[in-house]
Amino acid sequence: MGKITLDIERYDPDKKAQFFQSFQIPWEKRDMTVLEGLFYIQENMDDSLSFRTSCRSAVCGSCAMHINGQHRLACNTLFSVLKTNKVTIRPLAHLPVQKDLCVDMSPFWEKYEKTMPYLMPGSPPPEEERIQSEGQRAEIDVVIDCIQCACCYSSCPVTLTSKDYLGPAALLKIDRFLKDSRDEAKGKRLETADSPFGVWRCHNVYNCQRSCPKKLDPPRSIVNIKRGILGKELRP
Repeated sequence: MGKITLDIERYDPDKKAQFFQSFQIPWEKRDMTVLEGLFYIQENMDDSLSFRTSCRSAVCGSCAMHINGQHRLACNTLFSVLKTNKVTIRPLAHLPVQKDLCVDMSPFWEKYEKTMPYLMPGSPPPEEERIQSEGQRAEIDVVIDCIQCACCYSSCPVTLTSKDYLGPAALLKIDRFLKDSRDEAKGKRLETADSPFGVWRCHNVYNCQRSCPKKLDPPRSIVNIKRGILGKELRP
């Protein structure tokens, strides 16, 4: 199907040099993904090219990167959808680059850990399970699918200018447990969000909403948390 040129932003940690390098690869099939293109380069042209991947099924979030001006998952981004023979690929922004397209996710995970991203029921475990009705489970359907890819974190201008800001993914996780009928630590979670670097630091740019590969809505979660802090009923 012709050739595709990949312009990849690379970083050499030994020389501390950041530069673009172009590779021309064959477009072998219509459903060829950007990730397959990166593997082609690594296997046939330059085995020093570094990038992360795991599931290849848009579930793990490992292959998140900046592709032709948008945050995407390389594993489910088709060249045919990009509709161009020249593709520019950069690593996620606002995170230290380790090598080429690999970034240090430590700042992201540090903020994530502050949200206490686990169920805190506050009561002894039952003999079998903590029961939820279908309606109660449906409450968390809109927030439970986050894959921690950090696309929202990378796209948010506040994470660049405010290093302590929790970020969209962490705040979405707080909302996820506020909506969970089994969790009894809602006061503690609201206290975490009600800080100078919590929900009040959000500037409502909506980049996080546009960049999410799972079509989640962090701005809505941030509004829900604000309503919880102000003692108002959470929105569905």
